[in-house]
Amino acid sequence: MFETSRRKILGASMLGAGAVLSGIGASAAGEGLKAKGNIMLDRIPDFPKGLIEAVNFPLIEALHGRRSRRFARGASIPDGPLAYTSKHKAEPLSELEQMLLLTSVAGNTGWANLIPYNRNYIPNIPNYAGAAGGRTFPSCAGFQITQFFYTDDDGVYFLPTRDMPAVEAKNADGATDMKAYLDAHKSRIIKIADGRLKTPAQPQHMEMHNEWCANVPGSTLLIPVADLAEHILQALCYFVQNGACIYDDYNKRPIPGMEHFKHLVDVENPYPLSYVEQVSATEVTVELSCSCYAGALMLQAMGLGGWMYDGLNPFSILGASGDPSVPGLGFRFDMLEGEPLPHVTGLEGLLEGHCPPHFENMRAAVKAVVQRKFGSGGPFNEKTKGPYKETDAVRKRGAPINDEFIDCVATIAQYIQDTFGRFPAKVPAIMALMYLQAHKLDTGFYDTHFTPGAYLKTHAEHEKNWA
Repeated sequence: MFETSRRKILGASMLGAGAVLSGIGASAAGEGLKAKGNIMLDRIPDFPKGLIEAVNFPLIEALHGRRSRRFARGASIPDGPLAYTSKHKAEPLSELEQMLLLTSVAGNTGWANLIPYNRNYIPNIPNYAGAAGGRTFPSCAGFQITQFFYTDDDGVYFLPTRDMPAVEAKNADGATDMKAYLDAHKSRIIKIADGRLKTPAQPQHMEMHNEWCANVPGSTLLIPVADLAEHILQALCYFVQNGACIYDDYNKRPIPGMEHFKHLVDVENPYPLSYVEQVSATEVTVELSCSCYAGALMLQAMGLGGWMYDGLNPFSILGASGDPSVPGLGFRFDMLEGEPLPHVTGLEGLLEGHCPPHFENMRAAVKAVVQRKFGSGGPFNEKTKGPYKETDAVRKRGAPINDEFIDCVATIAQYIQDTFGRFPAKVPAIMALMYLQAHKLDTGFYDTHFTPGAYLKTHAEHEKNWA
């Protein structure tokens, strides 16, 4: 049973303002909180009013109110027309705030629907997807190749949700138990280092317009990282499945051995390798950015400062800057002859790219992609649960992939590895680009230098609502 003041907050403040919380019954006298819709909060002990505000926050207000708000508590701009020094100490996010943010960026949101039809696949369905679960952001053809890291004052963490099955967080009435949902994600977090990730305020590590505000004390910095090598293998599977061949336009020659697969692919009209890699990198950029954008909208609902940006050197973040004092996330990398930039391939045991040295050869990497699709927990394994009335009948109709198909894709992939000494040929195997930072906002800076409206009501009332 919640105290009278809690019921007053729900009944008077929220319902009196015309906002009805989906999933919370706040009516009555002595009834406490009941799950009546989609969201149930009453198992979160002593939850703050800010959580109710966040659940009720209108999408249109989040869209119209989204701004980069970089001035955190504890920050300082020493000179210039917007000079200001915070009168507050840096303050970290609460555990609840941080988990809401993490699940907004990286959260599992149930079973993916799959792509249900392509007439060229009949009697089967397209086999594009790489994972059975859906997340808060879109992924090209459901490839799902992004994983998530984050850092705060206490450490550096890994939150893997790429192959996470649908969270079991529904009660008997069909409402989502928010505590169970958050706990399911919290249980997956792995701490990989103590202390905040080091991002020196120097031009080789960050854009200098961020030196005063990036990864500051008190903030949480979220870092999506994509296995672009796997995405390209998924794309090659897609091309071969649809009868398309690839040629090496960098060296202006066909890929040897593809003539053996002319009954599978159109060797007379091949696609250029550069196109496959460029479009794949673009698709991954969308995935990385959309995940951060989902979190940026949640910042508005929670009344947190922060912004999404790409002003941190990805090599410094991943651990390939070449500076031993800036270890980053610790990813493995090589400096290849004739190439000016590091070739980052993976983080052992956590996010290993689908390429050597993490795989013996490219055929092994292709087989791993196929296993992810059709193996235990995969989207085309009939034993994997799902959203359909007859899930097993749907899942087992993913277009099959046989050894000859694997040989065809592996021939292309191994040619790239052998010819260029790396996979992919010209784009990163592991890709980091966009980041999301969240911090407690110092509204005094905006009151001093901006006209009214520089921040939302949720920001103005954050300290009170999240106490």
